[in-house]
Order: sequence, then C-alpha cells, then structure tokens
Amino acid sequence: MGRTMEPTAAAQSIYPSFRDALMTIDRALDAVHSFDPATSDRRFTVAMSELGEIGYFPALFAAVRSAAPGIGIDVVPLDLDLLPDWLARGTVDLAVTSLPISGAFEHQVLKSERYAVLMGQRHPLTADGTDGKTPALTMDDYLRADHAVVAGDSGRPALDAALRRLGAPIHPAVSLRHFASLPPLLSAPNPLIATVPASIARGWAETWPLVLRDLPFELPGVEISLLKRTTSQHTAALDWFHGTVLRALRGDPGEFSSIGARNPLGPGPDRMVP
Repeated sequence: MGRTMEPTAAAQSIYPSFRDALMTIDRALDAVHSFDPATSDRRFTVAMSELGEIGYFPALFAAVRSAAPGIGIDVVPLDLDLLPDWLARGTVDLAVTSLPISGAFEHQVLKSERYAVLMGQRHPLTADGTDGKTPALTMDDYLRADHAVVAGDSGRPALDAALRRLGAPIHPAVSLRHFASLPPLLSAPNPLIATVPASIARGWAETWPLVLRDLPFELPGVEISLLKRTTSQHTAALDWFHGTVLRALRGDPGEFSSIGARNPLGPGPDRMVP
C-alpha cells in the first residue's frame, strides 16, 4: 500500500493536449533532420495474426523495400489483450486486426472480409442433386456437419454471435491451432467442413481438392483494420511507414494459396460452387 503512483485527475485531463504538443514538436524536429526512406536503416514492428503474416505481409514488405531497401521489419504475434498497451507505448508501430480494441488509436479499414464454407471434393455435401446440379448448402446441412475450427480465428466471435442469434450454436469436432492445418485435413476423406474467410477459401480451392460454398445464413463482413501507435517519437518515419503500408494493403485480397500449395491427392479440376 502507498507504493504505487497513479496520475491525478488534473494530469489525466491535460495529457491529450500535452501529447499533441509533443507530437507537434517531434514533427518539427523531424522536418529539420528529415527522414529519407531511401537511405534509412530503421526497423519497424508490426503486430499481425498468422493469416495476416501469410496473406498480407509479402505485399507489405515488397512495398516498403521497393522504396527503402535498408529498412527492416519485425512481425510479432497479435495479442489483443496487450495490443492497446503496445500501441500506446510504441512497442509496435502498426497492427493489422479484425477485432476492435480499447483506446483512441488512428485506424483505417483495409477491407471487409466475408466468410464461406470449405470442404473436400469427396464430402457428401458436394454430391449433385437429381437434376445434376449441386444444391445450395442448407442450414440443416450446416448444423449437422462436423466442423473444424481454428481457435485463434479473430472472425469467430462474429460467426458464433450470428449462430447464437439464430439459436443454432455449433460444437466443433476439431479445434486446431493453425489455419495451415486445414487444407490437408479437409482434403482427406472425412466429413469435416470449415467456415473460413472467403479470400482464404478461394486461394486454397485453386491448389487443393476443395469446394467452396456460401454460408446458409447472413453474416456481415468482418472489417480488417490498420492501427497506428500514438507515441510521438520519429513521427516522420512512422507517417511514411504507415502511408506505405496503407497503400499496399488497402483493398488487397491477400495471397493465401501458398498455404499448403501442394495438392496431396494429385492433379484434378478445381471446383467453385456458388
């Protein structure tokens, strides 16, 4: 007791203005010393999920290094509990996340990602109907199927909430740690299906014997955003890095076909079922 320090109400009230004043001073100093990406050897840190690192980092890195060949980038795993503190303290410079976090951080929406259902080409739900056409996936089909999920999927809260509103929560048969485990699992002769971001499903359907189907219920797109740290150090460098990353990733669909690009069942036609 009595050994901790807490800011007073007065200190908390003036902090935003004090922070803004420091950022103004830092920007002025940056303007004097200038930041030249072509000659800089700075390192930046970005917090990303497993999918972000696989799908978006190649485009991010290419854009940065094309203008700044000496700059380095460190990627750290996304931890939503720690992220507000990391951004406030400058532990990370930027973060890519689909979940809202506490704190007034500058953010821009990169894309809205819808979800789709993925299953192996041998799955019973891919069988054609009596008219020779593949029937749409029904809600009953979806609920009766065995589901594989990825525990760290940041879009799962929105999916679970939608199913709870429908009074139809699912109880997965398999819970995995990594998205990269899904393609070989779904391609094997088993009754599993997975609900995954549609851009990932399309990439995998190009290189694995997998079938993409629409969800049998409405699920709003999950927004993926770019967040920026609030600390005032090296603002010119941060502004350049943030702008470069934003231009590289905004609207970028992501490249996910590289996850397990080898088809273990040999060549065969890709199928995209509406």
